[in-house]
Amino acid sequence: METTRQVDQDDALEDFEARAVTLLDTARTVYVAGSGPAVIVMHEMPGISPQVARFARWVRDAGFTVWMPSLFGRDGAVPLADEGAAVFQRVCISREFRVMAGKGTSPVVDWLRALAAQAHADCGGPGVGAVGMCLTGNFALSMMIEPALRAPILCQPSLPLDAPGEIDMTEPEAAAVSTRMAQDGLTAQLYRFEGDPFCRAERLARYVERFGDLIEARSLPDTAAGTQTSPFFAAHVPGPHSVVTQHLIDAEGALTRQAVTDMIAFLRQRLTP
Repeated sequence: METTRQVDQDDALEDFEARAVTLLDTARTVYVAGSGPAVIVMHEMPGISPQVARFARWVRDAGFTVWMPSLFGRDGAVPLADEGAAVFQRVCISREFRVMAGKGTSPVVDWLRALAAQAHADCGGPGVGAVGMCLTGNFALSMMIEPALRAPILCQPSLPLDAPGEIDMTEPEAAAVSTRMAQDGLTAQLYRFEGDPFCRAERLARYVERFGDLIEARSLPDTAAGTQTSPFFAAHVPGPHSVVTQHLIDAEGALTRQAVTDMIAFLRQRLTP
């Protein structure tokens, strides 16, 4: 695993190809790197931080083609407190993201499903993986309606923000996802910290209640979280939250590093021919 880059400095993302991808009449920048089956890495709030890019490189170096769409924020930037708060406010009023309960699935998920189909067509293999984080956490599961998606990983899914015991899916969508997963013999992984203020125990219980054995849920102890975070997280995230990015401890034997290893093993199991 590459660990030489400093995550407290902006990341130029120069080892990724920045592609302009237009799907469903919407153009976005997608950072692509690697070879092998495709894995879509969806960043957390407030953007593609150096820690998100580090995780994407770990996935790339494990033998996958990473497709990392830019959904909001400043690409490669260290998350700053005021800038990140402004990004969050813009996302909350965006037509593409619905962060509160009762609003239905975020329209951006349709675009991400189309991206999964495009990535599968380009990269081949049995299918595509998807990793969502925080505001995008549940998107990895919602994308399962797309037949190309075979390996969804939810990291601290945080929507809806105002209903900690709910999940960000309509019942018809949840039924379609669970039916597809059961028919194809697939499962999803979910990771969180026990004391996460945004992905609380009530939400985990709701996922397990709704999807049963289709969700492999793992809660890490709060003591496994690192404390050296960016200014945005230090100011606005009051507890352990980001399992594979901000609160990851990049050291051998750390539970968060083991979580990354387990995720990569899951992706290999589902996507390696």
